[in-house]
Amino acid sequence: MTDTELEITADLVRDLLQEQHPDLAGLAIREVAGGWGNQMWRLGDELAVRMQRMDPTPELQLKERRWLPVLAPRLPLPVPTPVRFGEPSERFPKHWTVMTWVPGEPLDHGTISRGAHAADTLAGFLRALHVEAPAEAPIATDFGAHPRDCTGGFEHFLQAVDPGDIAADVGAVRAVWDDAVAAPEWEGPPVWVHGDLHPANVVVTDGTLSGIVDFGAMFAGDPAWDLAAAWVLLPAGTAARFFDMYAQADEAAIRRARGLAAMKSLFLMLMGQNGDRGLPGGKPAWGPAGRAALDRVLKGV
Repeated sequence: MTDTELEITADLVRDLLQEQHPDLAGLAIREVAGGWGNQMWRLGDELAVRMQRMDPTPELQLKERRWLPVLAPRLPLPVPTPVRFGEPSERFPKHWTVMTWVPGEPLDHGTISRGAHAADTLAGFLRALHVEAPAEAPIATDFGAHPRDCTGGFEHFLQAVDPGDIAADVGAVRAVWDDAVAAPEWEGPPVWVHGDLHPANVVVTDGTLSGIVDFGAMFAGDPAWDLAAAWVLLPAGTAARFFDMYAQADEAAIRRARGLAAMKSLFLMLMGQNGDRGLPGGKPAWGPAGRAALDRVLKGV
């Protein structure tokens, strides 16, 4: 069994807590469905244990440990905040972190019924997040580039998605992407960006957004990577309201964001396709979410 195939069980989590944070070892432990790079376990009512699983390096967890305590106090929605650190050991040779639990249902298994409220909430969250980042903030690696530098990824997703799912829309999808590629670059200072806003990384309560999770991709750079959420997350007909409330995006940012939303939608569709085929890492629930998001992108609403 390789280190990427370590079986993480409730007993293992409890043993690790007993070794490194024994005052927490008596709390109830419950597995949280989902996750890929990391596996989550509820710890009591207010905490969670984030276990490094498929991520090849601890970089993403270490980034969250360093920066979430800085960002969380000024954000208007709950986000997971590290409270204890678990270090690699003979029992488990990877990093793990005890974090605050963000209550709610992941959007890939829930719905937004209060679209206007969700648009306002997301806009307020991103206005608070998108402030100039310090010089020592992390820079983008897999995320954050101008769309023209992501064409290889876009083409991969476009070609990999079942042709029957997008046959009638290929030309329109390419037009959205080409427009994003042609859009001017971000000219402002690097701002804090979540970087990976999709339905599994936000939670909803009472039909609206109630929390944002998984900041492993966060970086300082172009806010368009988050503004794509106007189409990826929000119901049809609310993107314009979102951008009005956000009030900081020029035409070029919106063009880049729409192209990135098209690419993210294709990625969700591919992950759903992989899930339907039983492939490792596939997420069946993401397919319909991706298709709905792509429809919103193409309609521009």
